[in-house]
Amino acid sequence: MRLSAQQEFGLRCMLQIARDRTSDCVNLVDIADREALSVAYVAKLLRLLRKAALVESIRGVKGGYRLAQAPERISVLDILTALGGHLFEPGFCHRHSGHARDCVHVVDCGSRAMLVGLDRMLKSYLSQFTLADIIRPERQVRAFVKDRVRKLGRRSNLPHRSDPGRSPR
Repeated sequence: MRLSAQQEFGLRCMLQIARDRTSDCVNLVDIADREALSVAYVAKLLRLLRKAALVESIRGVKGGYRLAQAPERISVLDILTALGGHLFEPGFCHRHSGHARDCVHVVDCGSRAMLVGLDRMLKSYLSQFTLADIIRPERQVRAFVKDRVRKLGRRSNLPHRSDPGRSPR
């Protein structure tokens, strides 16, 4: 499973804006240069983020983009959802029905139940992280993530590496 390029690059653009504390807003060209992306692509990403009310655009010579809220209030889930939606969205079964009008498993589907559960787990996990959490140095973020994963595992009763009953791979 992977993030789309749009989600990855959009998250990186949000981090650029969150890290820049020196000015009221960050210029589109500066964001594109720092991330080695085209100005047109960054503009597209920021349009999606603006539409989701995560950034604001400032017009004028000294214009650019700024966060619409404090970095502590913007979750990674909000950003990734704005850029690409959820793993399992309503209507998924109708869009992936093969040659039939409706999926042949529309009444009884084990994979749908599993995907809905996975989507909930991902939402729960990603909602725990904010821009403020991930603009820190990588070493600090890694420790923070490790702690969150450990807590998530305890809440969901997932087997841990140290569990003797854990099945071998």
